[in-house]
Formats: sequence, structure tokens, C-alpha cells
Amino acid sequence: MYKPDFAAPRVLSVSQLNFYIKSLVENDAKLNCVFLTGEISNLTDHYRSGHIYLSLKDEKSIIRAMMFAGNARSLQFKPADGMKIICRGRIAVYEPNGQYQLYIEDMQPDGVGALTLAYEQLKKTLTEKGIFDESHKKPLPRFPKTVGVITSPTGAAVQDIRNILFRRFPCVNVVMCPVLVQGDSAPKQLVNAVKKLDENNACDVIIIGRGGGSIEDLWAFNSEELAYAIYNCKIPVISAVGHETDFTICDFVSDLRAPTPSAAAELAVPDRDELMTYYKSQLQYVCSITDVKIKQCQNILTEQQRKISLFSPHNKIEKYERYLSAYKAYCEKYISDIITEKNNELSRLAAKIESLNPLSVLSRGYSIAEKNGKVVTSKTQLNKDDLFTVEFSDGKITAKATGE
Repeated sequence: MYKPDFAAPRVLSVSQLNFYIKSLVENDAKLNCVFLTGEISNLTDHYRSGHIYLSLKDEKSIIRAMMFAGNARSLQFKPADGMKIICRGRIAVYEPNGQYQLYIEDMQPDGVGALTLAYEQLKKTLTEKGIFDESHKKPLPRFPKTVGVITSPTGAAVQDIRNILFRRFPCVNVVMCPVLVQGDSAPKQLVNAVKKLDENNACDVIIIGRGGGSIEDLWAFNSEELAYAIYNCKIPVISAVGHETDFTICDFVSDLRAPTPSAAAELAVPDRDELMTYYKSQLQYVCSITDVKIKQCQNILTEQQRKISLFSPHNKIEKYERYLSAYKAYCEKYISDIITEKNNELSRLAAKIESLNPLSVLSRGYSIAEKNGKVVTSKTQLNKDDLFTVEFSDGKITAKATGE
């Protein structure tokens, strides 16, 4: 290491001086690992390189600082101007301009946990973008045919969900998407599971979640990528992360939040027993209403018929038809009586005529003599050897007068 000799007067270049100061600072063990607290100002997040540049200040002083991209990527929260932090790093001199600064290796919020702060920051950002708005929430299907379940295949949550789904609605199909629910790989697996079910239209509703745990255990469900995957999902999503008091970003963006995985299963499908009871009561209600309605209609119909009977010409027609039928019967009887009377009179006349009929007289043993078509009423009308006819009741004969 270069060590200028200050014992004798010597002119140094700027570079030599900066190099010497840099050597002094970087070889000081106390400056190789320092913990500082202060307020962030002049923050610049270089999006291309990923480096973070800032100043750290208190009431009296300020120091420049930076954080390389490799360290910045491990941050659980997003630094911002005015935020008070505690950071660990080393003091070094930037030789080109002779300025010393703090190279930050780790950073934590002062007074609140990094995960909690990161959670609040992401929640605020997504809220401002409107992806938590109720207007984007999709209604759950009343009778889902298939339920997709995204959770750990080994946790207690999956068994609770399956048991409740089949107990409440035995005809439902369940599509399982086993994933990790904590650890570095968990967020990506959760995102892929949501997208896969959505792209294949594999179910009617999705349950995503896990059992309870610390904020670290539930952190996979605070992923911004997962939030957008759920937001863009066309299938309704029920979030069931942790216990009732646990809240994650997944809960806010989902279409419905359930306090527990078991509650999510109850919300996803209807209860068979409740449905049977409900529809039985509805059947009874409909039957009673129908009976009442039929009786009302019958009463209305009877009243209308009564009104119609009062004003309808049909009744008059029927009345006239009855009069006509009676008059017809009267006429028929009158004519029949006249015919009978005339028949009787005719019979009397016929009898009288019959009594005067010569043939009737002849039948009693009499006969009629005729000569030249004239009735012979006296013997003086006949001479000897005159031919004449004698008519009996059964015919005529020719006779000859022989004498007196």
C-alpha cells in the first residue's frame, strides 16, 4: 500500500491524496461494518442497473449512500424519501471525487418490520390502481359443477376443504392443484396454478389458500404477480389464507375472502340438506298459493258467469226456445185433437154410409134385379122371357123371366 511520507515537505497529487484517504478509511475495521439510522432523502432507484442511490440524514448531518443491485433485490419493502431506516454497511471513499459514502448491504425500516412495511406499500399501490374495487368482483356461481383447489397437498387445509365440499354438495367435482404455499418457489407456483385453471376453464370457482402462520409463512400470498393473476382471472376466486385475523394481498384482490379454508369450502357450494328443506318449503308454499289462486279464479269465474247470465242474449234465446217448444207442443196437440175428432166424425159418417150401402143389404140375403141397367122394383117391369141380372153380395147372375 502506498504511504506518502509526510515527514518531509512533498507536493501530492489529488489522486494520491484521495488514494491515501481511501486506504485509511477502508482499513479501519470500525468503518467496515457500521449500523446507521436516519431518514432517506434524495432517493434515486436506477431502474436499468438496479442500484439505489440516496442520502441518509438526521437533524444535523447527512451522508451519501448507495446500495448495489445484488443487495437491493433482497429488500422486502420499497425505500422512499422520508422513510426512517436502520441500515448495515461499510464506509468507503469514492476515489474519483474524493467523497466518502455509505455502501449499504442491508436495510430495514426503523420501527416496523420490513415485511409489514412491504405489505402496506403493495396494498397502497394496488388500492390506488383500483384492483381491489368492488366493481371488479365476480359473483360466485349458485351451483358449481367443479371447484378448483390451489393449496398444499400435505396440509390440513386440503383435507378440510375436500371433506366439507363433499359433505355439503356430494355431486361436485374437485380439481386439485398442489403447490408450495411458502418459500421462494411458492409465489410462482401459485401464479401458474391460477393461470392454468383459468386458461383451461377447468372449474367454476377457485379456492386458493392455506392454514394459518406468521407473516413470513403467509408471504407467498402477498405477491404482486399473484394479485394480478387473480385480478385477470375470469373464474371467481375465493381466498382462504390463514385464520380469520390474517389478511394478505390475495384476500383483497379475490372475489370473496373466507376467514378460513373450511369457511371457503362452505361458501363455494350450497348445502344439500338446506336445499332440500328450502325446496320442500317452496313446494308447499307454491301448492298453497296455487290452491288459493284457483279458488279465487273459480269465484271470479262464478261471478262473471252470473253477470253474463243477467245480460247475455243466450238466456232470452233459451226462454224463447222454451216458449216455442211449448207452443209447438200445444199446436201439435191441437192438430192431433182435430184430426182425432175428424177421424171420429169420418168413422161415424162411414158407418152411416155403410149402413146405406146396397151391398151391405145384399149381404144380409137381399139381391138387386136390373134390366137394361135399371133396377127392377116391380114385377110389372118384367115380361115373360125377359133377361135380367140379379146382383148378390158376392156377384151377379143372368136370369130369365118364365112367368108370373
